[in-house]
Amino acid sequence: MKRVTFTIDGREVAAAGGRRLLWAALDAGITIPHLCALEQMPLPFGGCRLCLVEVDGAPEPVTACSLPVASGLRVRTDTPLVRRLVRRSFELILSAHPLPCRGCHAHGHCGLQDIAAKLDLKLRHPGLETVVKKLPLDDSHPGIIFDPSFCVLCGLCVYLCNDVEKAHAIDFVRRGLDMSVGTAQGRPLALTSCTSCMRCTEVCPVGAFRRKGGGKTANRVEKRRKMG
Repeated sequence: MKRVTFTIDGREVAAAGGRRLLWAALDAGITIPHLCALEQMPLPFGGCRLCLVEVDGAPEPVTACSLPVASGLRVRTDTPLVRRLVRRSFELILSAHPLPCRGCHAHGHCGLQDIAAKLDLKLRHPGLETVVKKLPLDDSHPGIIFDPSFCVLCGLCVYLCNDVEKAHAIDFVRRGLDMSVGTAQGRPLALTSCTSCMRCTEVCPVGAFRRKGGGKTANRVEKRRKMG
């Protein structure tokens, strides 16, 4: 595909035309936070709202995971509006996530901690009311522990399980504020069509899915972005 030239934060960048901005920026060494995107996804989920950017000519910020690059595109990733919106999105995610981090099995290798460190965001806001779902832990599977209380609804596990692995063992269940990732009819994971591919444990940014035996959460961008 023909390469095009565009601008991110005043820096000229070249990439294949039509490639999504998020991946073009990351390849150029420009940090754009994200939790819910994989490069090969045909339809970006866009649920975390952490990759918002401002684009010249656009009436409002857009998600970098869904924006195709084009010649002459001018993007700003670090404006007062973007910082405010990303901070609010991050706080909303944290409002439904168990805290504090100390004592958590994912402490030190967590996607939320990575984003907080890169963007200088707090992992606990004094004025933020938390509403954590206390859902039962599922350790029925011989190789996987699933703790839905830690889930941040990024949808990566659902995409890999359903669209890539074709196992359809897990999906989004319930609606609205009660939405979570789970199994059909709340069955134990061991009694589903799970193929034990372990992709859910590899892609989960916060360790809601994790391997039995203490394997570390795979949350680094380069390990997650091209998982297919």
